Parts: sequence; C-alpha cells; structure tokens
Amino acid sequence: MPAFDAWLYWIDHAAIAVFAISGALVASRKQMDAVGFILIAVVTGFGGGTLRDLLLGRTPVAWLKAPELVAVAVVAAILVFFIAHLVQNRFRALLWADAVGLSIYAVLGAEIALLAGAHAWAAVILGVITATFGGIARDVICNEIPLILRKEIYVTAAAAGATVFILLRLEGIWREPAFMAGVLTCFLIRAAALRYGWSLPGYRARPGRDYPEADR
Repeated sequence: MPAFDAWLYWIDHAAIAVFAISGALVASRKQMDAVGFILIAVVTGFGGGTLRDLLLGRTPVAWLKAPELVAVAVVAAILVFFIAHLVQNRFRALLWADAVGLSIYAVLGAEIALLAGAHAWAAVILGVITATFGGIARDVICNEIPLILRKEIYVTAAAAGATVFILLRLEGIWREPAFMAGVLTCFLIRAAALRYGWSLPGYRARPGRDYPEADR
C-alpha cells in the first residue's frame, strides 16, 4: 500500500470516529441509552458515504465490506456514553467535531466520486453529500434543526473544499497536496464561521405590491 493510501486509510477511520462522536454527543443531549448512542453514531458516521455509494452504483456500500469501520463508530459511541458528562459545552464540542468530519469527508467523497468516473461537477456534489448527509440524518432522527439549515456557513465550506481539491487535481497537482488543500480550505472556512459567526445573507421579506383593479 502506498504511503499516502496508508495515511488516508487512517484518516478515513479518524473521520468516522469524529462523526460518530458528533452523533453520540447529540444522543447525550437527548439522554439516550447506550443503544441509542450507537445507532446515532453509526448513522452519522456512514449516512453520507452510504448515499454517495448508492448514487454511484457502488454496492455493497463501503462499510458493509469493512466491519472494522463499524467497530470504530461503536467504540466511539460507547466512549462518549461514559465521558459525555465531562464535556461542559457539548453543543460547542459537537460543532467542532462536525467541522473536522465535514472537512475530511467533503474531499474524500469527491475523490471517491472522481475515481468512480463521475464528472468534476458531480464529484463536488457527491463530496458535499458525503460530508453532510450523515449529519442531516442525525439531526432529523434526534429532532434537532439540521446544521445544514442553520443560518451559518456549512454546505458552502464543504463545497469549497471539494472544489479546491477537484480543480487542483484537474490541473495535474499531486494527489497529496491537493487533498490537504481541500481539507484545509473547508476546515478554515467552517472554523472562521464558528469563530466569528459568519453566515450567508438570508432572504429579507418585502411588502407586497398593490395592483389597482383593472378597469371594467
């Protein structure tokens, strides 16, 4: 296995663990039992990759062929079950854990899509799906407002990271620096949004126009 692929193997495991932790943190806020922690952690860790693989026709999906990935999510969930009470601001921890997972999965999903033969624009979209769908499923199941719908920069960061990676690869930049550039782009944008409260402008309601009645 090439050195970068070996490194990427562990990065993939780390991203699953981080996303699983973010799911387990939500489960802790909902005061679920251990089974609930594991369920939400697994859904968060594998939701985006599962949808991506199904859209690409890559079956069976990745985690069904790698039980060690499921074990990582389960262990992360159980760990959080026992130590979540030590985290004073669990929502803040959730946001930062999610930001790390978002950054890695946005680029990793885009690369997998590109290697599967997807067009560049489709690879960006599939990178965003990989990075965000697990979190959407987590929040919907836990009756939370999905982060993707909050008034803050989230999908934009994932799309930026995936786009940087794809553009660099199309320009012939080596895989390793392109991958790191994409991950850093996504994380820095998301981190700045969390730190400084950045958000995209929202829709501002405007009064409706009055139309005179047509002459009869």
